[in-house]
Amino acid sequence: NKTHVVLAALKRSPTAELSSYQEKVFKIDSHIGMSVTGLISDARILARYMRTECMNHRYMQDSTIPVPRLVDEVGSKHQRNIQNGGRRPYGVGLLIGGYDRQGAHLIQTSPSGDIYDYKATAMGARSQSARTYLEKHFTTFSDASLDEIVVHALKALSSTAAENVKLNTLNTTIAIVGRDCPFAILTDDEARKYLDNLVIRAEDIAQDEDEDDNADGEPEDLDE
Repeated sequence: NKTHVVLAALKRSPTAELSSYQEKVFKIDSHIGMSVTGLISDARILARYMRTECMNHRYMQDSTIPVPRLVDEVGSKHQRNIQNGGRRPYGVGLLIGGYDRQGAHLIQTSPSGDIYDYKATAMGARSQSARTYLEKHFTTFSDASLDEIVVHALKALSSTAAENVKLNTLNTTIAIVGRDCPFAILTDDEARKYLDNLVIRAEDIAQDEDEDDNADGEPEDLDE
């Protein structure tokens, strides 16, 4: 909405019995965080770079870095890898949420270095069904309360899950940032109050006609 950004991610289920779910949301600074889809190792490299840029700006300017400026720096870093021989592109898409003097920001980057500013979006496998849900409701987001946009994020996320997969505290990450609200990833207890009371209607999980089903039915990455 006008004052807050919500990031919700569906974590990849573990392939081994003793492994844990793969984290998809990273804190960058007190006013910025991001969710990712793709190669997590590349995401960690970019997260470290973004944290360094935030610290440098805070040291030089004694203030937090504007979100669009940081995203421009990340886009340039993507570009340098595809313009120079001998390097491969970063195989990761970022969905960066933050709040600064200009308000709330939700910005998506791609491996090519392209940058897109959104009111609401989703990325990753099965994300078209989530975007279809968001396109139907995004006009109400500006004046919605924080709890309402968290519920919208979870409904969009649930439409991307495999048929027998339900959102729970193990496979779902919720993060919030906004006015007077530093970036924070909700604890299990905080997330449970949203997940336990989530009511999914038939129209909330309707698949888009152009959506390609994931053949193995495994839950994949998605962010909102």
